[in-house]
Amino acid sequence: MPYILMPSPLGTLCIEEKDNAITRLLFQNEIEPSMQTAPTPLLEEAQKQLSGYFAGERKAFSLPLAPKGTPFQQTVWQALLAIPYGETRSYAEIARAVEKPKAFRAVGMANNRNPIPILIPCHRVIGADGSLVGYGGGLSVKQALLALERKFA
Repeated sequence: MPYILMPSPLGTLCIEEKDNAITRLLFQNEIEPSMQTAPTPLLEEAQKQLSGYFAGERKAFSLPLAPKGTPFQQTVWQALLAIPYGETRSYAEIARAVEKPKAFRAVGMANNRNPIPILIPCHRVIGADGSLVGYGGGLSVKQALLALERKFA
């Protein structure tokens, strides 16, 4: 599968494409040395859009996404895409949005399994008390993404 590595304020990111859609975004600590870069027009566009996001010039992405997951995970990830730039939602709010009001823990697990962070903004989901909880890239990355969005919202 084609990959592209890109520098970012969060460290190097790796974007993966399969069948003309973005399938994964990895943080620096998840990148395997064996991953060979093979830029494609879609990966270059993803890099351009992410660079615009980090510069505060882009608030939404227009890329074909194909995250691999269960039907429930897919539903949760669609709900995450509806969270506006610069805003947050609690796990319970996402559970209600997917019409499973008691499934906030399952929402948390789906959030944790999101293979395309940033593009599918799981960083915008916080604890009911407003606390930052869990993030694949680490809480400092989640905090940095939320601060970036507050700055440019």
